[in-house]
Amino acid sequence: MSDSAEANDAAGTSTTEPVHIESGEHLQTLLTEEDVVLVDFYADWCGPCKMLEPVVADIAAETDATVAKVDIDERQALAQENGIRGVPTLLLYANGELAERMVGVQEKSSLVDRIEQHG
Repeated sequence: MSDSAEANDAAGTSTTEPVHIESGEHLQTLLTEEDVVLVDFYADWCGPCKMLEPVVADIAAETDATVAKVDIDERQALAQENGIRGVPTLLLYANGELAERMVGVQEKSSLVDRIEQHG
């Protein structure tokens, strides 16, 4: 692991791959520390979520946005707090504020455009 990757890990974030959210506090820390955060609420049993997974991974690797993943089965309270009624649901935050809510599979180009608008 490179020094910069270790520094990212020490800070709890990595811009090249999705960050799996462990708690509401963990998510709040990301939203506070990062300029643009794309939060993917998903479930392992969800077919459309599996279709979206490589797109979300590409977004993490190819954009300046931090990508966070929230398993709604493991983090039910967090899903409820965010009004998640179906998966996949993507929440795009800019400067700690909710900028967009997208439900269902999204095109990569559309997501990149939306991230760049808020970046």
